[in-house]
Amino acid sequence: MSSHKFELARQYAEDRLERELSPDLRYHSVAHTRDEVVPGAEKLAGMEGVREGSLDLLLTAAWFHDLGYVEHIQYHELISARIAVQVLPSFGYTRKQVEIVRSAILATALPQSPHSRLEEILTDADLLNLGRESFKRRNADLRLELASFGKVYSDREWFLAQVKFLEGHRYFTASARSLGDAQKSVNITEMRKALEAATAGG
Repeated sequence: MSSHKFELARQYAEDRLERELSPDLRYHSVAHTRDEVVPGAEKLAGMEGVREGSLDLLLTAAWFHDLGYVEHIQYHELISARIAVQVLPSFGYTRKQVEIVRSAILATALPQSPHSRLEEILTDADLLNLGRESFKRRNADLRLELASFGKVYSDREWFLAQVKFLEGHRYFTASARSLGDAQKSVNITEMRKALEAATAGG
């Protein structure tokens, strides 16, 4: 696949994310895709030895994985996949390439269900924030985002859910584990302390 095809797809996705996403999406903003998931996917792909043609498909899926948010916050993965299927052929993607992108997008839905190495890389890239020092700030962004759409949690409810999610999460690729597991353990400890404080205060 030529890089020209990928560039057309990237530009389409980025333009729509910039223009159409709700400003209430404090976590799932264009910055999440552009500055977190896409670079994360590219870094993991390099560590995992993904070659150029497959890399273009992976990064296409990364750019499109949250595009469904321009229409609705629920089932956004299904919407993202539908948009990819609708528009990618016009950029020159083959049916097989579109299917690879579609499947990778759908694999990011929770609980994540990757069935190929590219899908594993994308699902890990989507949740690399769990193993970053910026986790606490980005976690607060997610809570604000959910509150703006009517999903309001008490401190105890929120931190209990975060601890449960973090403790139950495991990266699929060895590369993501090497990058994120140590800091994720630190983040789990911080969330446990916040839960304890919320429980004691509640």
